[in-house]
Order: sequence, then structure tokens, then C-alpha cells
Amino acid sequence: MNKHCLLLTFIFLIPLWIGAQQTEKPNILWLTSEDNSADWLGCYGNPYSKTPNIDRLAQDGFQYMNAFANAPVCAPSRSTWITGIMAVSMGTQHMRSYYPIPHHKIKYYPDYLRAEGYHCANYKKKDYNIGGRKNASWDNDSILNWESLKNSQPFFQVINMGESHESRAFGDVYNTQHDPKKTRLRKYHPDVPGMRENYAHYHDAIHKMDAKVGNMLAKLEEMGMTENTIVVYVSDHGGVLPRSKRFLFANSLHCPLVVRIPKQFKELWPANKPGTKIDRLVSFVDMPKTWVSLAGGTPPEYMQGKVFLGPQAEPEAPFHMAFRGRMDERVDNARALCDDRYLYIRNYMPYVPWMQHLDYLWTMEATKAWEKAIGDGKASEIQARFFSPKVWTEELYDMQKDPDCTANLIDNPEVENMAVKMRKHLRKKQMEIYDAGLLPESEMVRLANENNTTIYEMVRNPGLYHVEAILDAADLALEKDRANLPELRKLLENPNLGLRYWGMIGCFLLDDQPAGLKMINDESHEVRAMAAWTLIKTGKKEKGIQCITDMINERSYAMLTLMNMVEWIGEDGKALMPAVKAINLTEKYAKQYKYPIRMRNHLYTLFGE
Repeated sequence: MNKHCLLLTFIFLIPLWIGAQQTEKPNILWLTSEDNSADWLGCYGNPYSKTPNIDRLAQDGFQYMNAFANAPVCAPSRSTWITGIMAVSMGTQHMRSYYPIPHHKIKYYPDYLRAEGYHCANYKKKDYNIGGRKNASWDNDSILNWESLKNSQPFFQVINMGESHESRAFGDVYNTQHDPKKTRLRKYHPDVPGMRENYAHYHDAIHKMDAKVGNMLAKLEEMGMTENTIVVYVSDHGGVLPRSKRFLFANSLHCPLVVRIPKQFKELWPANKPGTKIDRLVSFVDMPKTWVSLAGGTPPEYMQGKVFLGPQAEPEAPFHMAFRGRMDERVDNARALCDDRYLYIRNYMPYVPWMQHLDYLWTMEATKAWEKAIGDGKASEIQARFFSPKVWTEELYDMQKDPDCTANLIDNPEVENMAVKMRKHLRKKQMEIYDAGLLPESEMVRLANENNTTIYEMVRNPGLYHVEAILDAADLALEKDRANLPELRKLLENPNLGLRYWGMIGCFLLDDQPAGLKMINDESHEVRAMAAWTLIKTGKKEKGIQCITDMINERSYAMLTLMNMVEWIGEDGKALMPAVKAINLTEKYAKQYKYPIRMRNHLYTLFGE
């Protein structure tokens, strides 16, 4: 062969060699939709859903049947995603809180992918709910540029699709493409005007989201990158009609997860052939660790999930953990644990309703229709229950037999062993991750600021926050057993804020007036508030009302709790309205404290002010 032939051969082989170099590691395209639980999709068994593109992706890939979000709302869920640490382990579980974490210790997962040679891009939602870091390590986080991706392989590209977001369930629900008769109402939703129509309206949104998925896959094919790109489709949490998003029930947490892996990366397949349904339990906190592993990196030890795919796959966890903190302006606190069948929920605030009025949620026609049906006496006991105080500290549901989670089995002897097992495992997990939600949000922020540290670091300091001791106190308080009263009163003497707080909660649940009188002047505003409410409940109304009034007038750091408490108290809350009215609504105050302002406006409506 002469030198000219050799040169031509070399020139011809250059693009093939470059292509081989480019495909040495797989590209990863992560498609995320917002707010939709798995049961809105055809491939997950919804006979009324029109999702041909995702259904086809499931046939060509691997469909995970037991994937669950750690948080049932976007910002805490994405906080978990970007770090590989559960938000409740960092203090970032409260919606739109933006508390800092120790960025010198904790990186974002794109940092590790870039170290492995990946071009990392995000289009374009972030919403990490974390303060203190402006640059999230993306090479591109503003536009979707397919040509750039083709020239930047291997790449990791996130594409977020808002077509299924909760806001797409708002608006006119009486003019839909989907037939309102062709849907299955949840047992807890009354069949009244506005409800079926809202279901149909959201079916339309799901169909549009599916079309967007189809467009993205078609573009990948057009650019000639299908055969060297792993495609992942998942929603960011469950939802979206009332009693799904923000809560800890099955359709709040159960999410679609489909992974399509080209044949050239067959060694990554979780089963022998595409189209297989995978039963492995996958938690959202597993995903960042898995992406780093697929990129050829070593996930950092602080990441809390398990690699669920590829050669470094780890043993499946026995249970998935989830959490609920403050949701916008409404204060609540709960944890959940589930496997592929049972769901266990522990309510740390059983004295407040499940369905508290939320400004954003009440924009939806279905929410208003549900509330009206209860007021009109057209709702069943199951349908009306959700607007009442929880009553239950613990809940246990069989998600296979009761996917709507309406039959609480916690006292059923047939599943007692499972209840005990899940209760113990939850506690173990809370200790393992240093659950940062065992004190009210305002106190966690105050303590971290006073000690010049982050909440993440504070909860790992036993001198400031002793997880095991606080869990013991919480468990004692939530038993609501009068035999525990002497021990609860003893906790009131403890210098540790967490133990005093839970001692006061226990006394509140037992209507212990002496405890209320004792703690009415505690240095903690959250403890004082619960002491005042205890007095209001037990005949010392004037003293309790005055305490809360003073704290509102003083612009307490616990203002959001106090504003919520005005409604929790009930009719006696009217006496607090003069203080509520007096809150100064300067532009700066309204911007910084929009949630208390939303609460104030709601209280005006509630009490006819």
C-alpha cells in the first residue's frame, strides 16, 4: 500500500476513532417531569392515560415499579438530588428556605461528573433550596443546545419539563380534550362538579408532557446520539391533585422511573432484556450516587443513597424513607417509610389538620370543589376526614390493597409485626442520617445562627443537638399516656431545648395546665407558644391569648408558627386578630416574610375580618 493510500485510510478512520473515544463513556440524558405520580401514566396501569412516548420508552428500556421520592414537593426533593443527601439531614426540608450547607464538605453531583470528563448541562430548573453557593457546576444551565451536546460528549444533560406541574391543573377545567367521565376518582375525592373536570384537565397536561418527552427522544435520534446515550425519565415527586403533592401517601411519593440503555452498554442492563419491569426499591437519594458511578467515578462516602444500576450496584435497601416539613406557609412535620407494599407514616404534629389551607393549592378548582362538598354535606366520612385534625400519630397502609391509603391498619393485629419492624427501622434511619427536623424550623435556624454553624453541622454536634435523646423525648410525648406525665414534667427542667420542647408537646397533648403555667416564659418562643395554647385549652384563656399576642407584637422569630396557631386554636383565635392586623406590611417585610403575609390574608378570610 503506497503512502497516499495510507494517508487516505488514516483520514477515513479519524472520525471512527473520534467516535470510539466519544462513546467510551455513555452520555446520560435525564428527563424530569414535574409533580406527576406514577399512576398518571399508561405504562403504570392508568387505562385512561395517553402517554404513548413514555410507554414506548418503557418497552425499549427498563421500567422501575418501586421508585419513590424522598420529599413530596419540588425544592426539598431537588435539594436531595443535587447533593445525594436527604434534605431532612441538612435542614433543607422546609419549602423555599434556602438554608446554607457546608459547601467545603459537600459538593454537588455535577462536580464529580465533570471530574470524570463529562460536559454537564441543565435545562433549566434548579430549585435546590440551598443557600451559600451560586454556581451549581453546570457547564450550561440556561439553554438547550443539541449541537453543543454532540460536540461535547460524553455529556450529562438534564431537561426539566413543566407541562405536568401543579400549575397546569389550574385554570378552566370545563373545557378539556380528555373526557371527564373517563377517569378514576380517588376514594377521598367526592364526585362533584369541578372534581372530574379537574382530573380531565390534568390528563390533558400529562398528554402534553408525554409529547415533550417524545420530542426530546426524536431530537436525540436526529442528532445520531441514541445508540450511545442512556435515557432516564422520572418525575420529581408525586401529585398533583389535592392530598397527593406535599403529603406522604402512596401517590405523593410513588414516581415513574424508566431507564433506556443502548446495547453497546449492555453490561449496565438490570435485566436480561429491555421491556422488563424491575421490582427493586429505588429511592431518589440513590440517583446522584448512581450517576457518579455510571460516569466511572467513586461516589463520596457522605452520599446517603445506594447505587442501583451498573457494575457498582449495591444491595437493595429494605425500606425507603421520606419526610414532610413546612409546605409554603403551613407548618407540619412527618416521616414515612415504605417498601413495595406497606407505607408507615409517623406524624410529629398530630394536633393539626392534614389539609391546611394553602394559598397556592386553593387556586385549583378540585380543592375548592372538595371543600365545598364537605360544607354542603356531600362528602363521605372518608372524604371529610382529611380536613380534620389527624388524630393518629401513626398510620400504616397496604398500598397494594389500598392504593388510596384510606384504611389505617396501625392497630390491626394481623400486621402488628410489620408496624413494629417499620417503626424501629424509621428510628434507626433517623439516627443514621441525623434527622434535622425534630425541632421547629425557627429554633433550628436560631440555634445554628447563634452557634455560627450550619444546620447540617449542628445536628451532628451532640452538644447542640442530640438526635437519640430528642427522639426518645418525642416518642414519649407522642404516646399521649398520662402515666408519662411525671417524666414529661421532668423534661421541662432540662437545659436542652429539644428535650424541653418535646416535654411541652407531651404535656400539651395531655392538657397539663401546670406545665403551661410553668413554661409560659421559656426562652424558646416555640415552647412558649405551645404553653400558651395549653392554657387556652385548659381554662386559662386570657393568659394564653396575652402570651401569643405579645409574641406577635414583638415580631417573634417564630412568627409563622404563631400565625398558623391562630387558626389551629379555633374560635378563640379571633381574640388574636387585633395583633395580626397590626403587623406592619412594609414592602421589605412583605417580600421577606411572604408566608406570614399569606397566612394573615387567610386569617382575614377565615374570621371575616
